[in-house]
Amino acid sequence: MTQTGEITGTTRVLGILADPIAHVKAPPGINRIARARGRDAVMVPFQVAPGDLAAFADALRTLKSFDGAIVTVPHKGPMAALCDAISPSARAIGAINVIRREPDGRLVGDMLDGHGFVAGLAVAGISIEGRRAYLAGAGGAANAIAFALVAGGVARLTIANRTRAKAEALRERILTLHPQATIVVGDDDPSGHDLVVNGTSLGMRPDDAAPLDTTRLTADMIVAEVIMQPVMTPLLQSAEAAGSRIHLGKPMLDQQLELMADFLGL
Repeated sequence: MTQTGEITGTTRVLGILADPIAHVKAPPGINRIARARGRDAVMVPFQVAPGDLAAFADALRTLKSFDGAIVTVPHKGPMAALCDAISPSARAIGAINVIRREPDGRLVGDMLDGHGFVAGLAVAGISIEGRRAYLAGAGGAANAIAFALVAGGVARLTIANRTRAKAEALRERILTLHPQATIVVGDDDPSGHDLVVNGTSLGMRPDDAAPLDTTRLTADMIVAEVIMQPVMTPLLQSAEAAGSRIHLGKPMLDQQLELMADFLGL
C-alpha cells in the first residue's frame, strides 16, 4: 500500500497461506516492512483448505498482481511439491514457508525458518561458526534449523529427538547436501556443547516435559529457544539459573520476516 495506507490499482498483493488462519502474526510485520521500504505492497490472509491447494496454486500462476506468499501449517509440505522450483535445502527438508511468483508465472519456494533462527543469533552477536551445537527436535522448525546450523559452519551438530529414527533420518538428509559435516544422533544430555537449541514445542504449556536434561546445563553454554510464548520458557529459566547465556525465541521471527521480505522482493 502507499505511504498513506491506501491500496490502489498498482498495489502488489502478498499473502499468507494457512488453514485455519486467524492466529497468524506475519501480515502486520510484513506490511510495516513494506511501508518502511517505500513499497506499494500489502499482505493479506489466504485461507485455503488442503483439498483446494493444488487448484489455488494454479490460480496464483495467473494472478499478475500477486508477488508471493508466506506458507504455514498445514501447507508447508504440500506446497513444496506444487512449486515449479525450490531451493536444494528446501527439497531436502521436504517443506517450504515462502513462495515467490516470477514474471512468467512460475512459483519458486524456499524454507527460511532455519535462516531466520541463525540470523536472530547473529543480531544478538552470537556466531555459530565452529561451535558444538545440540538441537532438541527433528521435525517442524528443528528440521530447518538443523540444515541452517550445518550450512552456517558449526563444528559438530548433535540431533536429539524422542523418536531416534526421525533424528537419524534428518541426519541422513543433511549429509546429502553437506557430506563432510559432523552430525551425530544424541540423547537428552546436552553436555559438551557450546550452543543448545530447543527446536520443539515443549515449553509452551505449563505441564510440558523438558525438551532435554536441564540439570546438565552449564555457565559456558548458550541456550536458545524457538518458542515465543511464554517468553521465558522453563528451559530458559533453568538455563539462567545455571548461569548460561540465554537467547529468546522472538528474534527468529523478527529476522525471518526481514528475510521473507527480501525473498518476496520488497
